[in-house]
Amino acid sequence: MSDFARPSALAPFRIRNYRFQWPADLLTSWAFEMETLILGWYVLVETGSVLLLTLFAALTYVGTLIAPMFGVAGDRIGHRNLLAGMRAIYVTLSATLMLLAFTGTLSAVYVFIIAAIMGLVRPSDLGVRGALVATIMPHDQLIGAISVSRTTMDLARIAGALSGAGLFAALGMGPAYAAIVCLYLASTLLTLCVVAPSKPHPVDEAAAGALRRSPLRDLKEGVAYVWTTPRMRAAIWIAFLANLTAYPISNGLLPYIARDIYGANQTVLGYLSASFAVGSLAGSIALSVIGGVRVARLMIGATAMWYAMLLVFAHIQSVPAAMACLMAAGFLQSLAMISIAVILMRTASEHFRGRVMGVRMLAIYSLPLGLLAAGNLIGEIGFVATASLYAGTGLLLMLIIALHWRADLWHVHAPANAR
Repeated sequence: MSDFARPSALAPFRIRNYRFQWPADLLTSWAFEMETLILGWYVLVETGSVLLLTLFAALTYVGTLIAPMFGVAGDRIGHRNLLAGMRAIYVTLSATLMLLAFTGTLSAVYVFIIAAIMGLVRPSDLGVRGALVATIMPHDQLIGAISVSRTTMDLARIAGALSGAGLFAALGMGPAYAAIVCLYLASTLLTLCVVAPSKPHPVDEAAAGALRRSPLRDLKEGVAYVWTTPRMRAAIWIAFLANLTAYPISNGLLPYIARDIYGANQTVLGYLSASFAVGSLAGSIALSVIGGVRVARLMIGATAMWYAMLLVFAHIQSVPAAMACLMAAGFLQSLAMISIAVILMRTASEHFRGRVMGVRMLAIYSLPLGLLAAGNLIGEIGFVATASLYAGTGLLLMLIIALHWRADLWHVHAPANAR
């Protein structure tokens, strides 16, 4: 085959392990989306408070503070083993909520408690699955594999938004949660079918002795590794900024936007969430088949346009226009986030991948901070002003980051732009 042949989006599925990991990730993300939509709507209806809605959304990300330790654990016990254990926890917690719903004892307090426990583990799932993809895939297929892997989140958000809203509206909380438990259980079993090295292969005696070192020392080395690599540090800052100022608008606040801005029900909420996911899926597929892109330049351009689209979304007053805008925002978001993942995984040493992705997940902690601040700001200045402030500030700070690290992110011959 010619070196210039167009890559196939299905090429990663030639790897046996990937054929198990991809559906496992899809089912997990599907359950995530159903839970987020169902519980977000439940909290908003039961409490009537947008501040409590943002608090609930923030609780689901509290584990980002310990995400680097999940990276350390993955480097030590194997990313497959860690991921299977995490998903077994999801089964247990979702089954608890299902039983509470069926027995009629569910309340907002229990939802907040379970969300807080789930939030300790769930934020690290994306990082661990990314490290596992990098472990099982050949280096030359990594961009395609990460892009196709990203489609699990996009497909799941479409299916989760529509099926979650439909099941919740038609059958109630209990049956909807029974479906979620089944999804988590199937994903756990599929993850266990992945046959990957239980531990990274040490390349020298120092690496072989890594398991005898303190986990805190491993964590410190991982943070230092990212901090002293300019392209990685810039990518982490952009990820931090996007979670602080972009995702709250198009993610955690959607139940409020659907009910209070558009006066709609949970079905319209599902349509809004699915619109963002359709655009994101299109972005993932496009990047998986294009190949040969300058990923750092793509990261900068897509992030800037994403913020511009959110500025437009803040002033839209009709549901169809909002759906179209969210679709475009989702497309650009996908290009930006895949580019960040590729920059981190393609340039990281094998025995640092778990820790690098752990640091990447730590950047998600800005999302609950952004959500909580938005909840307060909306009460003071309204949604339009808050969303405009977030998008405008995010765009400005992102451009400052790009200018500061322009030698590492924009120059054609920079390692981050290698094809």
